[in-house]
Amino acid sequence: MSRRIALSVAAGVVVLAGAGAGAFALAYAGEQPPALADSTARYTAPDGGRDGSLAFATEVTASSGTKSVKVLAWPEKSSLGEKGLTEKDMAAAEPAVCAPAGGDTVRCTYTVTVTAADAASSPRGVWQVAVLATAKDGTTTLDTTAADFTVR
Repeated sequence: MSRRIALSVAAGVVVLAGAGAGAFALAYAGEQPPALADSTARYTAPDGGRDGSLAFATEVTASSGTKSVKVLAWPEKSSLGEKGLTEKDMAAAEPAVCAPAGGDTVRCTYTVTVTAADAASSPRGVWQVAVLATAKDGTTTLDTTAADFTVR
């Protein structure tokens, strides 16, 4: 085998090996679960004749894209706090509204009205906001304590 052919074959093997490693890295990156960042919750109690609200926001980054984001507010001192919240518990949670925020990231918001009757029947104390983010490739991330707020 001539030296020139041997060098070409060796270069081809290096290129193919590099491409294979790159493809593996891309496949691996595609399987990463969604990442949550900058989660915040703001609770405003009803006052006088005005309703209050709960507003939650978070950023979700998923390399395959974000399929859905579900949100559930729950009292810290409850059966959910004792047994631990699961993805199954999040099945009936309400969806957040998401909008592109650049690259593979979406900014998701969830807002709900809190009436005086809602506030009167709600347990007092610290509440947690749980988030279940599902990527288009099916991977999920459950953060049971993405943010918190206090009901007084």
